[in-house]
Amino acid sequence: MQILGIESSCDETGIALYDTRKGLLGHVLHSQIDLHAAYGGVVPELASRDHIRRLCPLINDLLKKSGCSLTSLDGVAFTTGPGLAGALLTGAMAARSLAWALDIPALGVHHMEGHLLSPMLDADAPEPPFVCLLVSGGHSQLVRVDAVGKYSFLGDTLDDAAGEAFDKTAKMLGLPYPGGPHLAKLAESGNPESFAFPRPMTDRAGLDFSFSGLKTAAITAYRKAGEGFALAGQEQQLHADIAASFQAAIVETLQIKCLRALQQENLSRLVVCGGVSANRHLRECFSANIGSQSIAGEAVSISYPSLEFCTDNGAMIALAGALRLQAGESAALDVSVRSRWPLSELAEPGQIKA
Repeated sequence: MQILGIESSCDETGIALYDTRKGLLGHVLHSQIDLHAAYGGVVPELASRDHIRRLCPLINDLLKKSGCSLTSLDGVAFTTGPGLAGALLTGAMAARSLAWALDIPALGVHHMEGHLLSPMLDADAPEPPFVCLLVSGGHSQLVRVDAVGKYSFLGDTLDDAAGEAFDKTAKMLGLPYPGGPHLAKLAESGNPESFAFPRPMTDRAGLDFSFSGLKTAAITAYRKAGEGFALAGQEQQLHADIAASFQAAIVETLQIKCLRALQQENLSRLVVCGGVSANRHLRECFSANIGSQSIAGEAVSISYPSLEFCTDNGAMIALAGALRLQAGESAALDVSVRSRWPLSELAEPGQIKA
């Protein structure tokens, strides 16, 4: 079964081809970072228009590079939510139209399920059951995964997600869009022990997250120390120290909660995915402090997506769609998207039929 995947939930247009026997055949991605940088964030209308311009040329480009044709497709998978409504609609309309013209099924895919399954694109894919940390700009969730579509929710963010906190703090420090990667780069030249930022909700039972207070602590520290550092000509070092201390607090908080979830579920496999999973400091700390643990007599193993699949991409959508279509799931021909769609509302594969 050969599936075309289309991702258009926000500011990246991703197209991929996935074969259920051969694996990923190819993928292309267009990022809108330069388009939105002047505004300091994503402008929904501009994002939607750019998806419209890019979708067909990217599909044609991928088919040419992969040596495939439209007639070889067995299905089309597209992101149906969550995301920006207009951006989602561009991908949904393209996918539905293409599938109708080719008389093949089209299936809407949950964006976060795509992220959750993205490590399975690698040859050494993790086998369920495992605990998954979904950590991105809009989500910080802990999920037990027993099979595709069989998820138990262990913890969620009560306010700002980790990636959102990264971006907001980066904006406070005057870093360009998108802020998270720039903050991580700046943190490399800072002292992570300069500021004693809190590790939110780690002093109580439970697996929920809260990063709004941590973000406020960073802003308060910056305002209090800013004038003195500026007078001493060390404002750049202040920025680096806040970035390093802030990053250390987020990573340690995520680390504590992940280890707690593994122990609670008595599992030794951890999967970390989503945009923040590309953070180098996070990977180093998790390997050193979680990867050295053992649970139920087994050493803890940690899996991540390849760096190219940590952020939004078409490959994860093609994979998720292929797995669900293989399981017998189908969908009606109506075009609908969901800008808000909790992963907990996602049905198991095969339960939704036209």
